Amino acid sequence: MRSLILALAAVAVAVLAAACGGTSENSAEAGDGTKLTLVAYSTPREVYAQLTKDFAKTDAGKGVSFDESYGSSGEQSRAVESGLPADVVGFSLEPDMKRLVEAGLVDASWADDEHNGMVTNSVVVFAVRKNNPKRIETWDDLVKDGVEVIEPNPFTSGGARWNVMAAYGAQLKQGKTHEQAVAYLGELFKHVSVQDKSARESLQTFSGGKGDVLLAYENEAILAKKKGEDIDYVVPQQTILIENPVAVTKDAPEQATAFLDYIRSPEAQRVFGKAGYRPVNESLAAEFQFPVPQQLFTIKDVGGWDEVQKKFFDREDGIMAGIQKEVGAALE
Repeated sequence: MRSLILALAAVAVAVLAAACGGTSENSAEAGDGTKLTLVAYSTPREVYAQLTKDFAKTDAGKGVSFDESYGSSGEQSRAVESGLPADVVGFSLEPDMKRLVEAGLVDASWADDEHNGMVTNSVVVFAVRKNNPKRIETWDDLVKDGVEVIEPNPFTSGGARWNVMAAYGAQLKQGKTHEQAVAYLGELFKHVSVQDKSARESLQTFSGGKGDVLLAYENEAILAKKKGEDIDYVVPQQTILIENPVAVTKDAPEQATAFLDYIRSPEAQRVFGKAGYRPVNESLAAEFQFPVPQQLFTIKDVGGWDEVQKKFFDREDGIMAGIQKEVGAALE
């Protein structure tokens, strides 16, 4: 019976891994060395694939190989909480890390460093068709007649939650009341035609020809353009600073901490910067000339994640739960 239980548990973890976007093995320097498991949200997949290889070429990373799992931020966090093995975890937003702290898997001091636990920054932008045929420049343009918006599901995608708070905070920056800002969200989601599970899936939907505008990470829009996609993007006057957390789990080997240090090094942050992310390493600030929105705000300016999670994203009585029900969209 004990053997049967252990076998079933192993199968359950394997199913969890498959459900969360799959895994891939970076076999650089594989062999008798340490193998780390990296579990992350889908957007930085290409960058992490490069950085795991680069790390294996350093003295600290010699002999280290990686198993990598990618998917929507919320689903990845819940999978680790449920037993998906992980040594390094990288999410879209802080609450997905806090879930693992509360589960006893990540130390409560994970953010006690010079970068406050973050590895990259970005901003919310409007990805539009080449030459912006519908002249989408402002948040008001998103709710005009005939404009079709692509946006991930805010109950599965961390990127979607950043988008929601960018839209809400932009209204406040324009002098609107809380009630008016919430009403704007309701109108905006009436224009959303597809809600994929992750930001990366939404980019694929938009690149496939669906929609007039995609609410997206700036780095995703930059990546799409570099890949030759027929799109442009607009940085709105009012938008939010996206901050992406990373941490090691409590039982991770020491090489996991070395990898964490490496991905914040100037060398690795430069790779992030070239991929469209805004580096958290201040020594590279002058090297990448990202546009500065006129009214850039942070999650703290709209209440902070503890307040926002309850007020906007509670599945029972949150603001977005009500909006999703009104437009007939899923809560998971």
